[in-house]
Amino acid sequence: MPIDVVVLTGSLRKASYSRRLAHALIGLAPPQIQAEVVEIGELAFYNQDLETESPPAAWTAFRDRLRRADAVLFVTPEYNRSMSAVLKNAVDVGSRPIGKSIWSGKPAAVVSSSPGAIGGFAANHHLRQSLAALGVPTMPMEAYLGGIDKLFEAEQTLVPKTQEFATKIMQSFARWIERNAP
Repeated sequence: MPIDVVVLTGSLRKASYSRRLAHALIGLAPPQIQAEVVEIGELAFYNQDLETESPPAAWTAFRDRLRRADAVLFVTPEYNRSMSAVLKNAVDVGSRPIGKSIWSGKPAAVVSSSPGAIGGFAANHHLRQSLAALGVPTMPMEAYLGGIDKLFEAEQTLVPKTQEFATKIMQSFARWIERNAP
């Protein structure tokens, strides 16, 4: 039975390293994982005043799609030593209304990257902190890719050594999902 994985990228730029990395990871996933990037750029900033009988359509579509998913893969850049605002907003939108969070119990993995040497370490940990508060069983294997601007041979093809590491991430994630599926 296929495992439905939603992939959320923390960058809106079409040619961003995070987006390229997300697609590379999808391509390296074991066959039981069916992964899809779900766009988050159209989500209105979370505002409880909009949480009415008819919340924004983009919120509803996002929540419905994530609710159906078996797991979530977060691929985040580091912006000013944290995750991007668009990714934090997606986490917030999915966590509401109170008592109806789409996150609770949903297995996840976090992969961060940066052109810098520490590979988005701070963004990775800030995101993990939010996910822990929401009851998301997050894969303990930490994945930081420093020097991301030098890790692609082609648009979505990682250099061999990084491809090997990314394959291990995705294999570990598949096992994590199977052990932590609700």
